[in-house]
Amino acid sequence: MENVLLTAYMLVFPLVAGIVLLVIAVAFGKEWAQARREGRDII
Repeated sequence: MENVLLTAYMLVFPLVAGIVLLVIAVAFGKEWAQARREGRDII
């Protein structure tokens, strides 16, 4: 049973990390586009 849980964790962790990275990238893209429309710097 322990092997099954470890295997599931190893398979699911990259998926969760990828989803989080995608959410961050999409949010950054929206902020960047809005800043360009308003003519201001992001930083």
